[in-house]
Amino acid sequence: MRYLISVAYDGSKFYGFQRIPHKKTVQGELERALTKINKTKVVVKGAGRTDRGVHAIDQKVHFDLNVKVPEERLVNAINSLVGPYIEVHDAHAVDDDFHARFDVKKKTYTYIVNLGDASPLVQDYTYNYNRELDVKKMRRASRVLLGCHSYQAFTSGERESYNSIIHNIKITRRRDFLYITFIGKSFYRYMVRNLVGALFLVGEGKIGARELEEMLDKRENIYHYLTVPASGLYLEKIEY
Repeated sequence: MRYLISVAYDGSKFYGFQRIPHKKTVQGELERALTKINKTKVVVKGAGRTDRGVHAIDQKVHFDLNVKVPEERLVNAINSLVGPYIEVHDAHAVDDDFHARFDVKKKTYTYIVNLGDASPLVQDYTYNYNRELDVKKMRRASRVLLGCHSYQAFTSGERESYNSIIHNIKITRRRDFLYITFIGKSFYRYMVRNLVGALFLVGEGKIGARELEEMLDKRENIYHYLTVPASGLYLEKIEY
């Protein structure tokens, strides 16, 4: 029986989602719990492999069990074994050919920036940038990133294809906190954090929309944006 679960976790407490020998990871903790429930080894597959320090509100994970377990009971059983920094919200039985990663239609990531005074209380959950940005310029320039492009200039590491679609970028300020939300098909290694770093150059007045477009066209980080810290990034929603 194949199940799909929605999982939230505090990324500051793990070495990322993906299983790493002798390190505490989200995948490893879920597999440990599910193997205990199933009585035989369980392997889980996530919708995305979040890096160390990246948080999730709605990560999706699928796995197979030898027995049928009522969904509410399964949620309670997993949560009793993985807490307190992982929380399963719900579980659903799915078709045997369903895949948490390959069947994704949209992903939503949000990056949170503290523009106000530095605070150790939010250090693991935002980027303590602690100075002003020109948010209007960032909003205008972000439009050139929308649509279907090769995002090679904003992706770390090598892969066969860098093509993806970004449907929307929303930039919202609430008091001292800036929320930058990306909705798209696929996001590759460090892609959101690199895009935020490039938008910071816009907000600092160092580049504009033309330079963002130039990086897209040349597929290279020619304006030397920095990859922002993992602490501000949240996998917010997965849609199928």
